[in-house]
Amino acid sequence: MPGKYRLLPHTADVLLEAEGDTLEEAFEYIALAMFEIMTDTSRIDHKISRKIKVTGFDLHSLLYNWLEELLYYFDSENLLFSKFKIKISKENSEYRLVGEAWGEEYNPEKHESRAVVKAATYHMMEISKVNEKYVLRTVVDI
Repeated sequence: MPGKYRLLPHTADVLLEAEGDTLEEAFEYIALAMFEIMTDTSRIDHKISRKIKVTGFDLHSLLYNWLEELLYYFDSENLLFSKFKIKISKENSEYRLVGEAWGEEYNPEKHESRAVVKAATYHMMEISKVNEKYVLRTVVDI
């Protein structure tokens, strides 16, 4: 994936920024950035996968639901992810994201414990196209 992500300073939480050549790639990178807040994602092996399907009435709600679905797997199954492959489509007036996330269970002996992301938010959320790149920004609650 030739995109990238950054963790930007924010007064109480963490502002994520991701960019990609496609909208899907930017969504994948913002998910990676969210897990980077929690641990060193380079140490996550791709042993377990989860199929992901979320919808949204616009791209902002789709982004929010995507991040929340990934956090659901962390909260309910203790899963950390570091690889994603998704497809975004629009059917009628609804956006759909279908894909897969790969990772493994959190292991305190292997995975550095950083801040825990409690929730995605709509705060400062932006989705734009700049110089042929898709750029996403959003704040997550830690």
